[in-house]
This record gives sequence, structure tokens and C-alpha cells, in this order.
Amino acid sequence: MGRGPSIEGRKNAEDAKRAKVFTKLIREITIAARGGGDPAGNARLRIGIDKALAANMSKDTIERAVKRGSGADGADNMQEVRYEGYGPSGVALIIDCMTDNTTRTVAEVRHALSKNSGNLGTTGSVAFQFHRLGEIVVATPTADAEEKLLEAALEAGADDVQNGDGKSTVLCSPATFEDVKKALESAGIKPLSAEIGMRPENRVSVPDAAMEELLDLLEWLEDLDDVQEVYHNAILPDVPSAD
Repeated sequence: MGRGPSIEGRKNAEDAKRAKVFTKLIREITIAARGGGDPAGNARLRIGIDKALAANMSKDTIERAVKRGSGADGADNMQEVRYEGYGPSGVALIIDCMTDNTTRTVAEVRHALSKNSGNLGTTGSVAFQFHRLGEIVVATPTADAEEKLLEAALEAGADDVQNGDGKSTVLCSPATFEDVKKALESAGIKPLSAEIGMRPENRVSVPDAAMEELLDLLEWLEDLDDVQEVYHNAILPDVPSAD
């Protein structure tokens, strides 16, 4: 019977995963800070800082990223770039990156797609299938919690609340995102996550024969250092948490 990974091996893997998450968060804060280093007047920066704090990033690290992005601590040459394409079974993909070398980044993205029955598309080829939306996820283990969330969210201007598996997702426009989030927090409702991203207009079924390859592709893309977010329109199988 084979032995599982050692405690040290698991810890090293977790440390590497945490470092990768931190790198992506630092890039997001750095880019966001270009719109102003004061989070009070920069909604994107506030969201980035909230995500970093939720991931237990130190305030010193956050402050350094803000200073770098706002030009107070030297210039940075990171830029945002979006790629659109298709995965197995024609699944639509939007791949948001932050990079200091677009030649490297597009090559890595194209390679991941080509190795998993996908291909890179032109700008606008799939973006029309998505819209920008705020998503706030909240734990709602009881019917009373769902009712409390629904009332607070809709009163604050949310568009919809979707419930399932002990969690609820509040959907709102980017313009009302901050107001809805503050209203929930004022009502004593603490979000598990809160961000503005791209949501597909409709999700599509993927044949079983293509699902494993699609999951491999999504994991590959998300593991690339320059990739910040990957959005798709596939219906994925429920996967048990790895906690």
C-alpha cells in the first residue's frame, strides 16, 4: 500500500499555493492603486484590499503594493490583458491576466489551450456571452438566514439572490456593489467572498468525454503565474471541498 504525502510535503504544497494566491492579490492591488492610492475613493482598490485581508495578508505587504501601484514606491510595469477563447466542447473562456511580458503570457495561454482541445479567439469573440456583475457569497445554513439575507440585499438594490447548499449568492450591478456589501455588513451579515467579475448569460452542458479535459485546462490556466481570473460558461460537476 503506497504512502500518502508527508506532513512536510503537504505543508510545502500549501505554502506554494498560498504564495501564488498572494502574488495574484499583490498584482491586483498594485494595478488598482493606479486609480488612486486611497481606498476610500477607489472602489477597485477597496475590493482588492478586502480580498487580501481575507487571505490573511499582512497590512505591511498590502501597503507596499499600494505604494508601488500609486507611484509612491517606484514605478511598476505590470499591465492588464484579456484573452478570449474556447475550451473543449466549445466552452467559452475569458482569461484575465496581469503581466510584465505579454509575449510570454500569450504563449503560455495559447499552449494551455492547444494542449486541451481549445484555441485562442479574437477580441470580442466570446465576451458578448458574458456581463460584468457583482457577486457576494454568504453562508446561509438556515431558512431564516436566507430570508434575512434576501430582505437586506434587495432593500439595498441587489438584482437577485440565489440559494443552494447552505450558501447564497447575491447578484448586483457593479454600480451598486459597494452599497449592497455595506448594507449586508451593517445587517450583521459577513460575506464569505465579494467581487466583481464576468458572469455568463447562459451556462452550457459539457459531455462527459470532454469534462476531464476541461477541468484540466481550467486548472492549468489558473495555475499560470500571469493569470488572475478565468471565467467560463460551462456547467461543472459538484466537487467536494478539499478542506
